[in-house]
Amino acid sequence: MSRPSPRHWALGSRPAAALDLPLAQASALLSHLGQGARDAVAEDLLRLVGAHAPLAQCTIFAFEPGRKPSVLAVGDRSRTQELPLIAEAYVSRFHRLDGLVAVMQSELAAAQRAAPDMPRILLHRQTGADIAHADYRRTCYELPQVAERLAVLALYEGRHWLSVHLYRGTEHGPFDDVAVAVVEAFAPLIVQAVRLHHTGLAVHQDLRGLLLARAVRRWPQLTQRDCDVVMALMDGLDTVALASRLGLTPSSAQTYCQRVYRKLGVAGQRELVAALLDSTD
Repeated sequence: MSRPSPRHWALGSRPAAALDLPLAQASALLSHLGQGARDAVAEDLLRLVGAHAPLAQCTIFAFEPGRKPSVLAVGDRSRTQELPLIAEAYVSRFHRLDGLVAVMQSELAAAQRAAPDMPRILLHRQTGADIAHADYRRTCYELPQVAERLAVLALYEGRHWLSVHLYRGTEHGPFDDVAVAVVEAFAPLIVQAVRLHHTGLAVHQDLRGLLLARAVRRWPQLTQRDCDVVMALMDGLDTVALASRLGLTPSSAQTYCQRVYRKLGVAGQRELVAALLDSTD
């Protein structure tokens, strides 16, 4: 029989389980950190942890003071295609109703005292039955058939929280002792990976914004659609992926790319990136 569990606790208050780490899956996770395809990290974590304990979904959020949380990544094992919409509903409408809010408030001082290389890692459990707000419960738990969420969170740069939400489906049932022990064992890796991912995304976004601003200044004839294409090309997308992102057919995407190349006077994707990196005006 599963023993009663507190709703939140700090890592280290229970013994961690010993697990074999699949090298190929760990390498895949590391290769995606900070890259433009942000959801790959949540999907990698879902596979990595899910190989030891059944999981249905994974979402990663950043909670910053005075702002609504941001969605860093989502991962889904084909339960529903609505997870990105559910995540957006959570950050826009429901996050203040989450039991995590009280945890972050109560643990802030202790988390700020922790050394940067040894963050205070917290875990928080929540089921639909813990939520009094009917719409929140229905949207985030009942409709996607979630039995329980186990969140792994830690303070980042002393001011905002990064939280990885792991969900068990109703077919799995709530987290049992074995599954909780698995998440605890992976928690340090999860926290460090997400911290690196968050930093990489911030640098990536800043660099993309800088280069796009440079492109608009140098080539004022670029339209908004041209700028969308330039951003996709800077992300290294091929024609098929670019078409999917922008809602185009592959042939139309190819036409847009060629138009951008002509306006910038370059022969292809590599020359475009080189032109944008050239700081000579």
